[in-house]
Amino acid sequence: MVTFPVPVNLADKLAQFSELWSQKKVAELNDYEVKLAKLKGEFVWHSHENTDELFLVISGRLTIQLRDGDAVLGPGELFVVPRGVEHCPVADEETAILLFEPAGTINTGDAGGPMTKAAETFN
Repeated sequence: MVTFPVPVNLADKLAQFSELWSQKKVAELNDYEVKLAKLKGEFVWHSHENTDELFLVISGRLTIQLRDGDAVLGPGELFVVPRGVEHCPVADEETAILLFEPAGTINTGDAGGPMTKAAETFN
């Protein structure tokens, strides 16, 4: 029996969790994952050698620090960090984002450390 996809309500999914810096997978597209996360504070400087990383701000404000300057995003704005570019996300207020990246991408990239977490799937 074939199961058909159903629409994903991002607001409903965001209401189901409060943990910061934890990625929640909401969809798959080919070899990519669409993930939600809530951020507050500063992450770690890192890069992803083999993939670009798309950040879309749903609510709040996100600064993506880059060695050559910062990208500041508000709701409805997105930014693609090119592969191999070192970056550090910072949110002064709680910020909800959508990430789009290849399945299995490690959130801390080449940095590793205590903030490394695998993406979780919603039930």
